[in-house]
Amino acid sequence: MGNTSHGRLTFTVEVDAPEDLAVDAARADALLTVRARPAGEAEDRPGDGKAGHGPRHAEVLIMDRSQSMAASGKLDEAKKAVSAAIDTLRDGTLLGIVAGDHEATVIYPPPGRPLAPVDQHVRQHAKHQVAAQVAQGGTRIGRWLTLARDLFDTSTGSDTVCHAVLYTDGKNEHETPEQLANAVRGCADRFTCDARGLGEHWHRSAIRAVTEGLHGSAAAVLDVPDLTEDFVRLMQDAQQLVMPRMYLALSLTGRFDLGFVRQTRPVQVDLTDQRQERGAEIHIPLGAWAAGAHQYHVSVHFEPESLPLNHRVQAATITLRTEPPAGQADRPTCTDERVLIVKRRSSKAFVIPVSANLTRVEAERELRFAMQDCADAHERGDSALADAKLRQALALAEQLGDTRRLRLLRAMAQDGPDGKPVVRPGVSNGRIQQIGLDATRTGPVPDDPVDADTGPRRDTGVCPNCHRPLVAPDAKFCEPCGAKIGAEGAG
Repeated sequence: MGNTSHGRLTFTVEVDAPEDLAVDAARADALLTVRARPAGEAEDRPGDGKAGHGPRHAEVLIMDRSQSMAASGKLDEAKKAVSAAIDTLRDGTLLGIVAGDHEATVIYPPPGRPLAPVDQHVRQHAKHQVAAQVAQGGTRIGRWLTLARDLFDTSTGSDTVCHAVLYTDGKNEHETPEQLANAVRGCADRFTCDARGLGEHWHRSAIRAVTEGLHGSAAAVLDVPDLTEDFVRLMQDAQQLVMPRMYLALSLTGRFDLGFVRQTRPVQVDLTDQRQERGAEIHIPLGAWAAGAHQYHVSVHFEPESLPLNHRVQAATITLRTEPPAGQADRPTCTDERVLIVKRRSSKAFVIPVSANLTRVEAERELRFAMQDCADAHERGDSALADAKLRQALALAEQLGDTRRLRLLRAMAQDGPDGKPVVRPGVSNGRIQQIGLDATRTGPVPDDPVDADTGPRRDTGVCPNCHRPLVAPDAKFCEPCGAKIGAEGAG
C-alpha cells in the first residue's frame, strides 16, 4: 500500500490497475486511492497559528457586493454569513476580507497592513467592515481572486495553509471566460478556494472554473438564508487542513506518455492541464489536505508495438509529495513508491480482466456528462434533448445506486404523455445550475473500494472503429479514437 507518515498525516496509496493488456491496446489505466489519516492521537490541534500547534492558517473571505445583491435582502443575509464565518475562525488564524463588484477592495485589514491574526478585537472590527458594505457595480470574479492572492503573498509563507471562500449571485459579466481562466491560473497552487452560487441568477461555469482550478468545493445555495450554515461548515472544514500543498508525482518510463489525470472522488476534476514538469517527474497539484481520501484515474498512452509480448514492463512509478520547508527546493515524498506494471498479451483470444472500479468510474463520468448536457440543452431551449439526457442520467444514477444525484434529478422531472420522464415545466434557473454543478460530485471514497458495490460486471466489448477494448460496458464513445459507440454507421 505504501504507508508513510509525514508530519501530521499518514498517507497510503492503493493502486487498482489490471496488468494484462490486449495485444493492440494503446493505453493503460490505474485507479489510485489516496488516504490520509492522523499520524497519532497525540497530534497538536491544528489551526491556531501558534508554534507547536499545527500549521498556520490564513483565510480570505470574498464578498460579492454587486448591485444585484441588493435584491431580496441577499446582501444582508450574506453579511450574516460572512460574520458567522469570522466568529468560527480560531484565534491566530490570519484573516483578510475582500469586497468585490466589477473591481475588488480589501475591506479588512486596513490599507497597507498584512493579514490580521484573529482575536476578539479583530473579529469586532472585521464584522464592522462587513456590515458597512453597500451593493454597487457588477461582477468580475477574476479580479477578486487576484486581490486575495496578493493578500496571501504579502502575509504568508510556504508552510501556511491558505484558503479562500467566495459566493456570487450573478453572472460574471465584466470579464471574459478567458480572463477568468487566466486569473485562476495566476492563483493556482497558491491557495484553495471554495465557491458558492447564491440564489437563482448565477451561472455554474464561473463557479466551476474557480473550484476546479483552485481545488475547492462548489455548491448551489438556492435558499439565501442557508448561506450562513454553509459558511460556518466551510470554515470548520478549512481549519482541518494540515498539509498546505500536495502533489501526485509520476515518473514515466521511455515508452509511455501521460494521457490524463482525473480526480474521480469526491468530485470529478480533470487535472491534466495543471501538470508541472519537475526534473524526471510530472507533478500534479492536489491542493491542501486534511485527513480523508481521494481517488484519481491515471491513464498512460503508448504505441502497442513498442511493448514486447508477454513481458512485464514498468510503465510508471507513483508517489505523493508535499511542499518543501522554507529554503529547500525538493518536494519531500509522503509515501513509498508504487509501480505501474503492464503486460501486452500476444493473443486476441486472451481474456483481459476488467477492473470493476474503473468500470464504475467511467459510468460515473457518463452520468456527469448526461446531467451537464441536460442542463445545457435546457438553457438553449432544446427540450427534446434535455428530456433525453434527463432520462439517460436517471438510468445511470439508478444503475450506479447514486441516491444523491438520483434525488436531484427526480426533483426536476415529471412523467411525460408517454409515461417517460421529462424536465418539469417551470423548473428554476437555480435548479438547472445546481444540476449542472452537482454533476461532478461523486461522493466520498468507500472505506474498501475494492470490495465496494460497483454495480453489474459485464464484458466491456471493443470499439467497432479501432477494435480496442472499451473501459466501460455502457461507454457512449471510445476514448482512444473518439468514435461513438452504437452510433449509426460506426465501424
